[in-house]
Amino acid sequence: MKPIASYMELRGLSVIQLAAAAGLDRKLVNAIVKGNFTPSPPQRQRLAAALGVSTSDISWGHAVPVQHMRGNGPQVGRST
Repeated sequence: MKPIASYMELRGLSVIQLAAAAGLDRKLVNAIVKGNFTPSPPQRQRLAAALGVSTSDISWGHAVPVQHMRGNGPQVGRST
């Protein structure tokens, strides 16, 4: 399993070209390539098909750690 960027490099594809081939938004594909967004199963299939590989060949996890924010959620007016 390799990151999606590795397959893009092997095929000489840019984010714009991959987005067009997969039929997905460029900003979404850019976030996926950077590891800031984990794609849904249909998005994975479209990207893998555009790269000519199986969805199981690509590592889809987040590369950027998720940071938790402190807050009260839906309760308004309460101090922390």
